[in-house]
Amino acid sequence: MKMKRVVSTVLAGVMAFSLAACGGGAAAPAPEAAPAPAAEAPAEEAAPAEEEKTEEAEAPAEEAASGDAITLNMWCIATESDSNRHSYEAAIADMEKLYPNITLNWEAFENESYKTKIKAAVSADELPDIFFTWSCAFLGDFVDAGKVYCLDDVYAKYKSELPEVMLGNSTYDGKHYGVPLTMNIVGLFANMDLLKEAGYDEIPGTYEDFIKCCDDLKAKGITPFGCAGKETWCVTEYLESIIEKSIGAAELNDIFVNGATWNNQGVADAVDTFQEMITKEYFDPAGIGLTNDEVKANFMDGKYAFYMNGTWNCADFAANDAFKDKVKVAEFPVIDSSKSKLGQLIGGPSDTLAVAASSPNAAAAADYAMELGKYICHYGYLDGCGLPAWTPYGDTSSINPLTQAVSEIVAGADSMVLFGDTAMPADDANVYLDYVSQVYGSEIDGAGFIEGLASDLR
Repeated sequence: MKMKRVVSTVLAGVMAFSLAACGGGAAAPAPEAAPAPAAEAPAEEAAPAEEEKTEEAEAPAEEAASGDAITLNMWCIATESDSNRHSYEAAIADMEKLYPNITLNWEAFENESYKTKIKAAVSADELPDIFFTWSCAFLGDFVDAGKVYCLDDVYAKYKSELPEVMLGNSTYDGKHYGVPLTMNIVGLFANMDLLKEAGYDEIPGTYEDFIKCCDDLKAKGITPFGCAGKETWCVTEYLESIIEKSIGAAELNDIFVNGATWNNQGVADAVDTFQEMITKEYFDPAGIGLTNDEVKANFMDGKYAFYMNGTWNCADFAANDAFKDKVKVAEFPVIDSSKSKLGQLIGGPSDTLAVAASSPNAAAAADYAMELGKYICHYGYLDGCGLPAWTPYGDTSSINPLTQAVSEIVAGADSMVLFGDTAMPADDANVYLDYVSQVYGSEIDGAGFIEGLASDLR
């Protein structure tokens, strides 16, 4: 099972490097994290693995059945149009059987509005029992405010299934506060039918060839990129990849996490590179007024050749029979090889469930959230919404080729830098996103970007 071995390598190696700088918790040593026995089991052993999972899952169900009936409330971002919607629905259906005494009321909100809503709920002490969050500094702010329930006790029951290295981004002062789901990176998705019209059979591997490809696409009347200006996090998927491949992962991580100054000429040059791509009309000018759902639909409809976004999109692309055979994924090419290299990626384990310290049923919610996270991860992995934070179980032979390609990219990774608006504290992230929006709107250039952030944040 090649796919399982690749994922085992990812969990054991890449995460040990990438999580150490985040949240006050160092990553566990790689050898302790490797879930090799379960991950490397041959295909014919998949059925026993499934039986073991069922036996483990039934234990808390017996406890829950003997307990009082309770209702838990949960907030998340798995809206009807979100790639992860099915994984939540399938997981919750399983949980209804495992925990018959627990009624889960869950609501899903659009990504950007949710960030505002969850922060307001923390301030007003109105969190639901279980809530979706991003890890690192985003969750860290809530932990610092004393609003998040510690999961150390319940985690002890799941250590064999959830490698501790995957908890690095949600560990603060040595204590665990989050349930990781799947992990993702920023991928460069390409509509190969459009690339072939411009004379390309593969996604160009060097920056020079990539720029030539964009020029050749334009000459054929094909728009290279679409980017959703209405959702600034989408702009960061482009800009952060360009910065990382210009100044290197370590330098970018120092800025995001370790407080290094934004007054960095390499960052300014990278911003100018991004804006030059806009000036050369590589980007659809209408994109600044579009949502991510609209841009993604345009990409799938053949209006753009490239789409830079999280690899959770593999699920939707692979599920579309008219599109799945047209799309490939790669990493963005290196711009300055003296500072960066292939294998330096944007992303990592970020999607997380947490439990409110104020929940009247916090202990029960913690056990429920941990089990729910395992199931969301399982179904999300099968759907192609990301690589698993939990040790895979059962038959994974249905994993789509696009997700397998992502796993190969991650297995060869040198390092990862977590998404900037997740890695930075909330107030800093808001300022950062405002400047990113100004860059996309061509209101400021590279010099204005670094000078403004250096002044406002440091």
